[in-house]
Amino acid sequence: MATVQPRRAVDMKLEVVIIPVSDVDRAKKFYEQLGWRLDADFPVRDDFRIVQFTPPGSDCSIIFGTGLTNTEPGSLEGLQLVVSDIEKARADLIENGADVSEPFHDAVGGFHHAGETARAYGAAPNHKSYGTFVSFSDPDGNRWFVQEVTARLPGRIEGKTTYDSAADLEAALRRAAAAHGEHEKRIGAADPEWPVWYTDYMVKERAGQELPL
Repeated sequence: MATVQPRRAVDMKLEVVIIPVSDVDRAKKFYEQLGWRLDADFPVRDDFRIVQFTPPGSDCSIIFGTGLTNTEPGSLEGLQLVVSDIEKARADLIENGADVSEPFHDAVGGFHHAGETARAYGAAPNHKSYGTFVSFSDPDGNRWFVQEVTARLPGRIEGKTTYDSAADLEAALRRAAAAHGEHEKRIGAADPEWPVWYTDYMVKERAGQELPL
């Protein structure tokens, strides 16, 4: 009997998220100052305008404007960005004019959006992947969270090992270098095959697999 292969779902990639704002030009200035890429500003009619921005390294964009949504300006909570280095990301946001919180992590095992009382301030122990956050708001009060992710959980990465930017790759190389230093301490000798070890470490870290020792 022939084996029936499971049908693969059609790829569906999240493309844009609508941000409700009260002052389009003020919001445009804010996201420009953050260093996000301006993709479009189409004043179609007096009552219909579309502005699109894309965060650095993101495959998903935001749009805001006039005549796009009836959602109350500033009412979005929990928009989330992912970075590989939370301290650097926070410093960049502050330099570009955002009012950013101190780093915090979950203190009780729940989800970080559950409430302020569940938070412990400072980075997660050992900067555990998925564990550390900062937050900031745009001029209307739409609230963004930034989460530090250095190693994905198993099954979260499909296909090839990729990095979103040169900075993302640099951060991965630095983590691999630090881990390799510990590896050489354990074996008590210099490792001439370090490129092989680095590659194995970086691919497994990205895929959420068990890391080499």
